[in-house]
Amino acid sequence: MKFAIIQTGGKQYKVQEGQSLKVEKLDIEEGKPVTFDKVLLTYEEGKGVTLGKPFLESINVYGQVVEQAKGPKIIVFKYKPKKRYRKKTGHRQRYTLVKITGIGSEKAEKIEKEVSEPVKAKSTVKKPSVRAKAKTRS
Repeated sequence: MKFAIIQTGGKQYKVQEGQSLKVEKLDIEEGKPVTFDKVLLTYEEGKGVTLGKPFLESINVYGQVVEQAKGPKIIVFKYKPKKRYRKKTGHRQRYTLVKITGIGSEKAEKIEKEVSEPVKAKSTVKKPSVRAKAKTRS
């Protein structure tokens, strides 16, 4: 049994080859490969546990995006008694379903042959700062 613990979207997941995994929305199209480079720990029978400080440099987890979807609807209802205040809103969290295809450094050559350039996982979108906006307006 071989597994790894990865970090994506501010969360940590235990993954094995062949497993399907729901993660925070990644900006990658369906059917494209994805590489998770933030590997915290790996375990392999015979070799034991390998810990990163904080991440393992030479080991990656490879997967393929199966679908981009939305989770179930969550209703948020705000209410203040005797004030005639009622507010009802809903929310559907977006997620990406990823099928794990490989763990380790030896899988990199095989995947790179299949697809010319593997796409790194982007779990957060960096917004420009207020100062950057002010500079662009001037």
